[in-house]
Amino acid sequence: MSIIKAIILGIVQGITEFLPISSSGHLSLFQHFMGVSGEGSLMFSVLLHVGTLIAVFIVFYKTIFELVVEFFSLLKDIFTGKFKFKELKGKKKMLVMFVFSCIPLLLLLIPVGNDMKLMDLLGGLSEDDSILVEGVCFTLTGILLLASTYVAKKRPLNRSVNTLDAFAIGVAQVFAAGFPGISRSGSTISTGMICGVSKEYMVEYSFILGIPAIMVASVVELKDAIEAGSPLELLPTIIGIVVAAVTGVACIKLLQWILKKDMWKYFGFYCIIIGIFTIACSIFGL
Repeated sequence: MSIIKAIILGIVQGITEFLPISSSGHLSLFQHFMGVSGEGSLMFSVLLHVGTLIAVFIVFYKTIFELVVEFFSLLKDIFTGKFKFKELKGKKKMLVMFVFSCIPLLLLLIPVGNDMKLMDLLGGLSEDDSILVEGVCFTLTGILLLASTYVAKKRPLNRSVNTLDAFAIGVAQVFAAGFPGISRSGSTISTGMICGVSKEYMVEYSFILGIPAIMVASVVELKDAIEAGSPLELLPTIIGIVVAAVTGVACIKLLQWILKKDMWKYFGFYCIIIGIFTIACSIFGL
């Protein structure tokens, strides 16, 4: 892979990971049209996610530090018998809600035969030569974004995540993890908004929630790629990671501004348009 392609894919990853338009779907499209599909491109895509993970730590480092401190405080409460679920507030409540949101991810570990897990089966969708699935998923993402915009206008969004919200957000994350074209940030933030959660709270919750999911997925995919002897070009990969991190920081800030300006719906229109275009390209072999 050339350095120019690595830079382009790093920019695409940084933009699409945080803006609600699906990083996996766009990377799949770019790899399809740039002719870099296959196992090597899958490993490269996984490592680009590490770049966007770095961006999350840069932007939300204060919140992450507070969560780490509250984690140990929460453990102390559990072992000293002071833990009371109904009295959870602030960052301690957020930590517990993260657990509920991560539970649905276990579905991806379900065996589907031939020593394969559901995660492996769905992962093949981003490696094949067809982009029909991506097109359908882009369209579904657009519909979800428009639905959350409609709900946000009908009722106030002014609370944090509760147990049912957390589980629903986790289910949305599973679909985003399994299908290229379904935006993780878009589906989780939109699901939270539909449930009645504050937009600002959902941005922070969604991106920090993605940390364990991205880390686990990266470790698993890297292990599989190494065992399969998947090639890795070091310099383009490092450049791609750095570009993805820098672009990611800028896009998180942009998304926070966009939500304040009530421009969420435009991403919905974009996803529907790119979805229809992708479906057409797949059907007519463009």
